[in-house]
Amino acid sequence: MANLVQELMLETPPRAWFLFLLPLLLLSLHNWFTRKTGSTGQRLPPSPPALPIIGHLHLVGALPHVSLRDLARKHGPDVMLLRLGAVPTLVVSSPRAAEAVLRTHDHVLASRPPSVVSDVIMYGSSDIAFAPYGEYWRQARKLVTTHMLSVKKVQSFRSAAAEEVLISDYLAVFATLTDFSFMILRSFLS
Repeated sequence: MANLVQELMLETPPRAWFLFLLPLLLLSLHNWFTRKTGSTGQRLPPSPPALPIIGHLHLVGALPHVSLRDLARKHGPDVMLLRLGAVPTLVVSSPRAAEAVLRTHDHVLASRPPSVVSDVIMYGSSDIAFAPYGEYWRQARKLVTTHMLSVKKVQSFRSAAAEEVLISDYLAVFATLTDFSFMILRSFLS
């Protein structure tokens, strides 16, 4: 085996070794520099080692609250970063850190994450569900609650909602009768 490796090294030109080892070196340097910092250059909270595709999903067991408690004891008493699949998730496990996140920095977490799907379907995330938190979202919310969700408008939709419930009840009864008729037909054919 040693002779085979020596022959391979002697027969392979140095340029081929360079082309083989350069990408590995660049990849390891990239991993080393981005391990402590995120892609934006910010320091990230402590995190357990992750698997490439599923992230930390293998660490969350049948009782997620117990698994997260144990991970928090091991990797950080206040804040910890988990990757659930491809989604980075911040786990806050102390009351002091939860207050800091939910009260002091609430405006940072008020928006939904940007999504290409919502940009395409919702015309640039301009509707109230996907719009980023800000003045536009507050104005859109005010318009919706004032005009579309007023008591008068909601009561005007009551008859349509009752009709939809009635239609869904009829469809459920029809589906059960159809299933019952198929069962009777099968029993006669058998």
